[in-house]
Amino acid sequence: MRTLCASTLIGEFFVIAFAGLVAMKDPDVTSATVWTVCGIGMLFSVLLCGMLSRRGGVELGWALQIALIASGFAVPMMFFMGLMFAALWWASVHFGRKIDEAKARFAAQAEAQPQ
Repeated sequence: MRTLCASTLIGEFFVIAFAGLVAMKDPDVTSATVWTVCGIGMLFSVLLCGMLSRRGGVELGWALQIALIASGFAVPMMFFMGLMFAALWWASVHFGRKIDEAKARFAAQAEAQPQ
């Protein structure tokens, strides 16, 4: 699960950076504000890659997905991108857990077989 989820989070890192470039075109927001918010989001996505195996890591990932969707109020295309990454996050968690269970099952079978 960790590999799939980390891949999704790294993809989000780049999406947040590109959203920052788009948001800089808004005359009502200073570039310092844009890059402070985007920098925090980018840092959070990278740090979250290391926290996935810890308690609450997946839930924090869901919080990032909600924030990414909510960023659509600043950059409207982020509503779509946020929903796409939320779907990717769900798939990463769901199928990653299935893969982990299958790996554990195969490891147990390999140990049980006489050599």
